[in-house]
Formats: sequence, C-alpha cells, structure tokens
Amino acid sequence: MKLKFLILAALAPAAVMAQTPNFTITGKIGNLNKPAKIYLDYTAEGSGKSDSAELVNGSFKFSGSIAGIASSRITLSREGVRDKEIYGTKGLGDVIYVYFGKENITITSNDSLYNAKWTGSKVYNEMKAFDQQVGPTVMTVHHNANVTINRATPEQQRDTMYFKMLDKKVQAFRKSRGEKIIEFAKANPDSYFALQALAESVSGYSVKSDVVLPIFNKLSEELRLSYGGQGLYKLLNAHTVTALGAVAPNFTLKDVNGKPVSLSDYKGKLVLVEFWASWCSPCRAESPNLLKQYAAFKDKGFEILGVSVDSDKAKWLEAIKKDGLTWTQVSDLKGWDNDARKVYGISGVPANFLISREGKIIGNHLMGEELNKKLAELLN
Repeated sequence: MKLKFLILAALAPAAVMAQTPNFTITGKIGNLNKPAKIYLDYTAEGSGKSDSAELVNGSFKFSGSIAGIASSRITLSREGVRDKEIYGTKGLGDVIYVYFGKENITITSNDSLYNAKWTGSKVYNEMKAFDQQVGPTVMTVHHNANVTINRATPEQQRDTMYFKMLDKKVQAFRKSRGEKIIEFAKANPDSYFALQALAESVSGYSVKSDVVLPIFNKLSEELRLSYGGQGLYKLLNAHTVTALGAVAPNFTLKDVNGKPVSLSDYKGKLVLVEFWASWCSPCRAESPNLLKQYAAFKDKGFEILGVSVDSDKAKWLEAIKKDGLTWTQVSDLKGWDNDARKVYGISGVPANFLISREGKIIGNHLMGEELNKKLAELLN
C-alpha cells in the first residue's frame, strides 16, 4: 500500500501544486526601493514557476505551493532587469541557486542577496552542510573566480599565465567535488542530497551509469521512488543507449522557421549536439567559445546542432540573436519535456554529445578547453 501511494504521489505533481500555498520566503536586503526587483524561478517535481517582487525599503515576500523540495534561482536586480543580472555581468551578478522546502523562510542581508543569511529552512541548512562536506558548487566556484579576475591588477588581466593558473584552481575544485559527491551518496543513503549528488555526478562529471546505479539502488525506497529518483533511474538507463561508441539515437525537431531537422541529416560530418536553454547562464557563457570553435573548424566538416529545452519561442529566438549563434537551432518548445532530451537522458543543461562522421558518439559533456582540445585533435 505504501509503495502504491509513493508511485501515485510521484505521478501527480500538478494536483499538489494547485493546493493552498505551503511555503513563504520573506526577505529584507538593505533599504532598496523601486526599481529594484527580486526574481524567483523554481521547479519541484516537474512543475516550474517564475515570480517577481518589487523591493520596498528592502523588503519583499514570495509564497507558493510545491509538491516536494524545490530547486531555485533567485536574482536581485537593483535596476529591475532580471536577464541583465544573470547574463550581462560576467558572472558577477547577484544570483544564487538554492533548494528549499515547504517552509516559512526569512532572508536578511545588509547589502546583497549573495551574502544573505537564511533562517527557517531545514532544506537550505542541509544543502549548505552538503556543500560544506563536498566543496563549493560549480556556480560558486565560477562566481569566485570572476570576483578574483575583477579584482586583478591590469598587469594580471593581460597575463595569460595568470588565467591559466586560475583555471587550474577552478578545475581542481571541480575535480575534488566530483569525487566527494559520490562518497557522500554512498555514506548518506537517506539524504535528499545523496540523490542530487548522483544526478550531479552523471550530468556534471560524466560518471558512468555502471558506477552510479549500484549506489542509487542502495538509496532509501522513498528517494528511489520519488519524482527525482525515477527521473534519475530513467537517465541511468538512457546512458547505456548514449554510451561512448554507441550509435547516436536519431531525432527530428523543427528549426526556428518550423522546418523539420534530423540528426541523420548530418551524417558524414563531425557534429556537436548542444543541449541548452535561453534561461541557462552556464549555457550562454559557453556561447563565445562555441562561436570560436565553429569558425575555426566549420570548413573542415564540423557542425553544431543546437537543441533548446525552452518553452518560450520569443526568448529562444532572442537568445540566439543576442549570442550571435549561426548554426542550426531546433526545439519542440516543450521545455523540459523536450523529446530529444528524453532520448538522450539529459538531466541538466548545458550538455552535449560529439557525434562522429559515422554517426557514433565519441564524446560527451565537453565544455571549454576540453572541447577545444578534442576538436583540435580530430580536425587539425
């Protein structure tokens, strides 16, 4: 009976979301007033929502209903321009990524959202304890690196060795977290963040399914049968289909003009299938590098096929134009229900797959310098 209840609960998030509000986030950031605004984007068990509030003498309040634990992005803009804060500040925007539950939460700070103190949230405290144990998130590492760059002397900002040294530190932080999240999941099978750790290991660090699945199977029944648990289980099985050396699953989606485009159309070329979204700041941050690589190698048979998990066509097209993306872009505008995302088992964006001229997967989750080295190796 308990098993049946858990399955039904996982399959019916929409009904829960329609109930009376079960969380509040009340905050005060200094003494900010109009035009300052704060934005809350959150997702819980497949249902997402965006909200905003003007600050009055620094105060604001959000309320809503969630089916389980929510993952969220909270943005504070003193100019009242959300996207500028996320995309236009070179990683120095007042933006945080946090989890919260069905709680009455208070956020307070004298100056910024990034430095705010949280009270009343057990989930937030567990998240911070998790990060304390495994190391800072990728978003935090990059934010701190950008702060360091911003504070660097003019001489340092012209020194390529300085940037290489900084990048080495960033990669060391990422490697350390990637190793520790697996150990956390093993040691804490009842923790919600054990499930998140396994999802992160797959999407962010390309850990193979045969490593993750045995750990997943030892998580508590409640976690395994949760919405997130079932999603991860499907993802782990999808990874056997998209393993290195496997024939890349074909898919067909419409481009910006409504014309059907299939992955099979690219046979005979080296193609990077790039999953992204207009609202994904790490995706947008990778755009300049992709533009550079595309310009360098397109005459040698390299192509990029952008697959967006957007649901708003206007924002999708605006992002393509703003970032100057010149390769083919496709989407079914179903958001996270994107058909190609399901086929490839993507649990987060950005994500990509490098497909050989013969149509086989020869690389995945290649970003920045790692992608550049791979392309140079294959095409130079």
